[in-house]
Amino acid sequence: MADPRILVLIPARMAATRLPGKPLLDIAGLPMIVHVLRRAIEADIGRVAVATDAPEIAAAVTAAGGEAVMTRADHPSGSDRIFEAATTLDPQAKADVVVNLQGDFPTITPDTIRAVLPPLDDGAVDIATLASEIHTEEESLNPNVVKAVGSPITAQRLRALYFTRATAPYGDGPRYHHIGLYAYRRAALERFVRLPPSPLEQQEKLEQLRALEAGMRIDVTIVDTVPRGVDTPADLETARRILAKT
Repeated sequence: MADPRILVLIPARMAATRLPGKPLLDIAGLPMIVHVLRRAIEADIGRVAVATDAPEIAAAVTAAGGEAVMTRADHPSGSDRIFEAATTLDPQAKADVVVNLQGDFPTITPDTIRAVLPPLDDGAVDIATLASEIHTEEESLNPNVVKAVGSPITAQRLRALYFTRATAPYGDGPRYHHIGLYAYRRAALERFVRLPPSPLEQQEKLEQLRALEAGMRIDVTIVDTVPRGVDTPADLETARRILAKT
């Protein structure tokens, strides 16, 4: 049953560099953003809404029976967009967890979405996220694959020490592909968006390093597979093939 203390927000904008209008691209007869919306609703963990600055995206979401909230167009990141959306949808801050689900994960499963929450059962954790073990050298060497480096807490959980585009950690042992799905404590999200960009964040081009540099704790759930993000025309065709079979 959906928990009223949890908000699941899906930031979406039209101005993607490589795939303009990405949220509305057709996949198996539905806009991409509607596939993500449906997976979030099926996860049944909290109230779900799409946060957007584009009336076309809001219209597609509401036509599919979903909830959309309009936000400013000048947000530098999805985190800033969901913070505005959370403030609009829940001005009394009754929800104390905000999940940031990227709008370009049309093949994500409800189980994967649910997996982001358990680390927040530990009161010391500010932010929870996901990763999956890397099994190929190509993935390990690819700078577009962000690696989560952390200290194991259990077989399925790490305490994050760093995130990097480099091949890390060095030596024998597992490496992990970070998945950009986050669950923030409400207070942690507010603190995060008020912090200035940090030096390592700017060097690596990885926003989550801002939280680590500020001393915030991020824990990582290890899941079996990486949901396929859609960043290129080839990714789009792959997602179409996968979802045509479901």
